[in-house]
Amino acid sequence: MTRLMSGVFAAVALAAGAYAISGFNGQTRLPENPLVGAAFAQDAEVDTSTITEMVLGAEDAPVTLIEYASYTCPHCANFHNGVFKQIKEEYIDTGKVRFVYREVYFDRYGLWASMVARCGGPEKFFGISDLIYKGQADWTRAGGAPEIIDALRKIGGVAGIEKDALEACLQDGAKAQTLVTWYQENATADGVESTPSFVLNGAKVSNSSFEEFKTLIDAELNS
Repeated sequence: MTRLMSGVFAAVALAAGAYAISGFNGQTRLPENPLVGAAFAQDAEVDTSTITEMVLGAEDAPVTLIEYASYTCPHCANFHNGVFKQIKEEYIDTGKVRFVYREVYFDRYGLWASMVARCGGPEKFFGISDLIYKGQADWTRAGGAPEIIDALRKIGGVAGIEKDALEACLQDGAKAQTLVTWYQENATADGVESTPSFVLNGAKVSNSSFEEFKTLIDAELNS
């Protein structure tokens, strides 16, 4: 698993034509580049109630599984390209599990991916996330920041998001700041220290095989 570091902060672009986020994880600011503009004050109050929870499954499902994941985390990609599909087929699609996906931001690239995924709204979010995880090895290694943002634009285009709408999403500095604060609040509340991390009916569980998840979920269903 990839360890999270303390002191996470965001420098969010406000200037027109600049894209959100410059530095994370208590590190110094990344070198200035064309995709980074001025920053929000870190101590500004942010209303995170505006962020939509991305959820699959029946609202009244007896089991709730929350995943904390980063779009740039290889272990998260492995989970989504494998175990998650089995959990979805057997438990989420059958109304037994309500699945909540919460993004973790290690870097600006993961945040950009999140903003692309959220740009299509809840209806397209998981489909776009699937494309992002399937292509993770390609877009994360596309080159520097301009090449990576272009690769993410292409994913958004494949998902049917109009160019102007996608650009508006990527340039929404206020939304980026709110997402980062929302992530920090959730991760602190659930004691998240690595990705992917899971909370099953209120209890933290480790990233596991489908068989191990099945045992844990069945135990909750039978309790």
